[in-house]
Amino acid sequence: MSRAGNGSENQLRARKPPWLRATPVPGRSANLVRRVLAAYRLETVCEQARCPNRGHCYGRGTATFMIMGTVCTRACTYCAVEHQANGDEPPGLPPLDPDEPSRIAGAARELGLEHVVVTSVTRDDLPDGGARHFASTAASIRRELPDATIELLVPDFKGKASSIELLASSPLDVLNHNIETVPSLFPSVRPGASFEVSLGLLSSFCGLRPDIPLKSGMMLGMGEAREEVMTSLSRLFDAGVRILTLGQYLQPSSRHRPVSRYVHPDEFTSIRLAAMGMGFDAVEAGPLVRSSFHADMTMRLLSRRT
Repeated sequence: MSRAGNGSENQLRARKPPWLRATPVPGRSANLVRRVLAAYRLETVCEQARCPNRGHCYGRGTATFMIMGTVCTRACTYCAVEHQANGDEPPGLPPLDPDEPSRIAGAARELGLEHVVVTSVTRDDLPDGGARHFASTAASIRRELPDATIELLVPDFKGKASSIELLASSPLDVLNHNIETVPSLFPSVRPGASFEVSLGLLSSFCGLRPDIPLKSGMMLGMGEAREEVMTSLSRLFDAGVRILTLGQYLQPSSRHRPVSRYVHPDEFTSIRLAAMGMGFDAVEAGPLVRSSFHADMTMRLLSRRT
């Protein structure tokens, strides 16, 4: 995976390959998902991050809930979610909504979800980064849907041990934290974040809850080299990660980091096979794969193996 020049957004859009066309799932489920989200006044990362799989996942009757507002305190150059300019001292972000956990649980019940995925913006303005709110949300879902599995897709909480301990004490079934890219690209792709902090969060959680599967993901096509990808995957495995997602980075707008190149599906397959050879239990890899893409199917697959 050699490094490539940035090129222009128009050139890349003009030659966007056919394998990047998302296919919606037909049916009435998508309308139901939208009605339930509106009725419970909930946000999804599907909408806020402009996920290309919105139609597909809504058509399957699923969505990934996003808690703690729609404004992030980080300014990652790949992300479509709105952010504050001064990440360490964000002015005027709204307080957390104490009713949000119960509304998410109610929406998950009404949608009949068997696997519930919850993520958030990063909230560096909160002392615990929102870890307690994640734990409260998981507890509400567990009360409402005792047989459902719960996946928390969390920010790094600046690596705070107390926040990681709060997560470890919550009733979750999967902890997901994405590294997003290789260490060399963190300064330009994820300013304010650190590969080592992210890896430390995963490793620390694994030490506290070795019974809970760890999941992480990366986007390709931002200028990384293949050897960097493989080294990063090896380090994720050593930290305890066993579920992996790998997808193509797509530029949300001209204000965001340009795409370096479009990775061919055959290359995703090659990396997937190499990751499985390392010992990962489940790897979703492909151009349109995202963090919670077919997360329910992955859980069913893993449960059949145990």
